[in-house]
Order: sequence, then C-alpha cells, then structure tokens
Amino acid sequence: MKHIHIAPHALRSAAIFSILTRLKETKKQGMDLVKKMRMYDGEEIEGYKEADLKEMQSEYLEEGMSGVDPRYVINRISSALIKQDLQCINALDVLRAIKDGLDQHASITKDERERYLNFIAVARKEYDELAKKEVQKAFVYSFEESAKTLFENYLDNIEAFCNWAKIRDPLTDEEMNPDERLMRSIEEQIGVSENAKKAFREEILIRISSYSRKGKKFEYHNHDRLREAIEKKLFTDLKDIVKITTSTKTPDAAQLKRINEVSKRLIDEHGYCPVCANELLRYVGSLLNR
Repeated sequence: MKHIHIAPHALRSAAIFSILTRLKETKKQGMDLVKKMRMYDGEEIEGYKEADLKEMQSEYLEEGMSGVDPRYVINRISSALIKQDLQCINALDVLRAIKDGLDQHASITKDERERYLNFIAVARKEYDELAKKEVQKAFVYSFEESAKTLFENYLDNIEAFCNWAKIRDPLTDEEMNPDERLMRSIEEQIGVSENAKKAFREEILIRISSYSRKGKKFEYHNHDRLREAIEKKLFTDLKDIVKITTSTKTPDAAQLKRINEVSKRLIDEHGYCPVCANELLRYVGSLLNR
C-alpha cells in the first residue's frame, strides 16, 4: 500500500482510541482516562506528579490486558486503505472505519459498543485540537520569531513586576509600569487566575535563574505551560484570519496566496501531501465556524 499516503495523526487517532479501551478508571481525584493516557505517554499533567503515575500503574495489575483487539484496528485501517481511487487517508477516515466496523463486531456487547463509540468521539476531539493547532501554527509566518518576540516581551514585564521596577519603552526610552494587560492576556490562555499570577511569574524567574546557573539559555519551549500560553495567545490573535481564509468558498488573490503558503508549509514541514493538506484546511475551516 505504499502508493497511499497516511496523513499525520491518522495512526495516532487510532492509537488514542485503542489505548482508551484498555485503560481502567482510576480512583485518583480529578484524573480522567484522557489525562491518564497522556501521563502514561510521558506528558506532564498539571497537579499530578511522578508518584501519582506510579500509583496508577500499580492500581490494576491486569490493566491493558483487555479492550479492543489490535488486529481489529489493523483490519479497519486496511479496510480504509483499499477503497477505490484513493491517494491518501486521514484521521477521520481511520476513525470512521473503526466506527463502521463495530456493527459487524460479533464479540462485543451492547455496553462495550457504547463505550467504544464514546472513545471514538474522544479520539476525534483530540484530533480536532491537533488539527486546529497545526493549521494555526502553519499560518503564523515565521512562528518561532513571533513566539520569541512575545516571550521576550513577557519576560521583561514579569521581571519588572516581581522586582517592583519599571521597564523602558524601546522607542521613546521613557520608563513605564509593567504591562499588566499583556501579562494577563498570556497567562489567561492557560487558566492562571488573578490570585495565582504572582506565583506563576516568580516560578518562571526561578526557572530562568536555574538555567542561567547551568550556563543554559531559557527558551519559551523549556516550560510546557508557558509554551502553551504563548502559542495559544498567538493563535487567538490569528483566529479570525485563519477562520476567514480557510472557510471562504471563493478566496480572493490574497487569501489564495495565503492558502498556498500554508499548504506548502504543511507539506514541507509537517509531513502532509497536497490531498490531505487541502482536506485539513477545509476541515479546520469548518471547525472554526462552528
């Protein structure tokens, strides 16, 4: 099947569904199956530590031994691949194939089928977030530069805030109070409350100091929550441009140029082919308009 391209995140979506069927609910407060899956995958989840992960792993000795059969998932991916005149399959094609196969799956009960349908919906939701992020990131011209500029600006302001100091305007050279609006517009992206902002800012400065002592430079992606906040802020500022460009039926010359640039970036940097890049843009356009 080498002639058929498998779009980014297609197999990940199948994996999310498969793993969710194999996990057991934990007694740990506030921990759902998606968070648990992410922790098992090595992600950091706010409010939980390595000890929580180890505790969950020893909670059920038989965890992972039941759930959907891997062969079933492989067969459903195969059924998606053998359709006529196909060039590419994406996450939605794979999840649709898994869903369609549940009706013919003789060995699952009605309750299991309902659970599995719910897990397909969860995998779809996870994919929707990935798809939006990928397109929005591709829209940001020179994304790294934009992120670094916003990050440096944020650092200047939190340093002044924590040290009760003023900052200098780079254009007029006058002294000003730290830009509270800018700092909050970034922190609110990840739910840092008004009461927690001081602790969050101090924590960033401590992290910078720790990097500095080791002779390393602290970058925005060295702190998961700050990276997420910076990216979300950039994406929020761009959302309307992305929405209009991806959902318009008859793009004008400027929009068409932007679509072509974004498609090229998705193909060159993210592993898409022309077919799935185009499908992704259309799909994200529909998501943003909901």
